[in-house]
Amino acid sequence: MMFDLDTKKEILDKTELFVLDMDGTFYLENDILDGALDFLEAVKRAGKRYIFFTNNSSTSAELYIEKLAKMNCHITRDMIMTSGDVMTAYLNTNHKGKSVYLLGTKPLEDSFKAAGINLFNLENEDALANMDKRPDIVVVGFDKTLTFEKLSNACTYIREGALFLATHLDINCPMKGGFIPDCGAICKAIELSTGKQPGFVGKPFKETVDMVVGATGVSKEKIAFVGDRIYTDVATGVNNGAIGVLVLSGETKLEDMDKFDCSPDAVFESIKEMGELLR
Repeated sequence: MMFDLDTKKEILDKTELFVLDMDGTFYLENDILDGALDFLEAVKRAGKRYIFFTNNSSTSAELYIEKLAKMNCHITRDMIMTSGDVMTAYLNTNHKGKSVYLLGTKPLEDSFKAAGINLFNLENEDALANMDKRPDIVVVGFDKTLTFEKLSNACTYIREGALFLATHLDINCPMKGGFIPDCGAICKAIELSTGKQPGFVGKPFKETVDMVVGATGVSKEKIAFVGDRIYTDVATGVNNGAIGVLVLSGETKLEDMDKFDCSPDAVFESIKEMGELLR
């Protein structure tokens, strides 16, 4: 089997930077997973580094830092990135000054404002009643405050020619006992209504790898993207010249692996097992 003990140890040995997914990998909702903190200690002792990256754009990096601190995991701002961070960097690089209609939570909106993004807002929330006012871009995030008005407005703007972008393609977000619709599910509704497909920038896309490389200075061949989803976490590494590591503590189960086009470089039961092998 390709995921034997030697393969696992080889992957851990050549990795200099572990990019850790959060929900389903490091914790589940508000409960830290067994062995997660031990893994971080093992990484430090091995002279390696770690950062967190989550596709979940419903919460700001600052709030994630607070959440991790409650789990006795204390990190600084440079040790966490979100798909929202990638999107604001992408907008400022490629669409500087363009007006953006955002489907997102208040924390995501605040992070866009802090990054200098020109947010488009209507006094009257009905886009059809304001046909003379249009944003240049519609950006969809994991919007837990989604209303029919926001969804309808986004569809109207996209039909009228606004660029359609999204922070990440995750269809479902894992919760205790099941899942809730994520950004990708919202985008599917817009796609069906408008006939347009979004451009994504979070995991598994090149923009995410480029941002991690630029922020850390580690070459992509020595970066392992670790997570519980093949189509986002693992694919980020495998499809972009980095390393893709699957943990079985979240969405993907071993029997699901044949359903995907890409295969992980290594599979672990959890990051607890990774930490034990690093030691």
